[in-house]
Amino acid sequence: MKPIEFSKEDKAALIARIQHYFDSELDQPIGLLKAEFVMDFFAKEIGAAYYKQGLEDAQAVLAKRIDDFSDDIYQLQRDATD
Repeated sequence: MKPIEFSKEDKAALIARIQHYFDSELDQPIGLLKAEFVMDFFAKEIGAAYYKQGLEDAQAVLAKRIDDFSDDIYQLQRDATD
């Protein structure tokens, strides 16, 4: 999987969210550099698992819609011959 890259604005927003989480939930403020390291760690070590799960979920939804579409076509064919 190729590395995920964010725009400067998106990366800054994500880092700010990490800093806010550490400050508000863990009562442990962290600086900009540490927050960026945390984000990079999760993106590298855990992000692929979330990405893979998202692809599997999308594939399941698409497969269901294709099945529904096939059923609709079959029903139209039956209606045309009746």
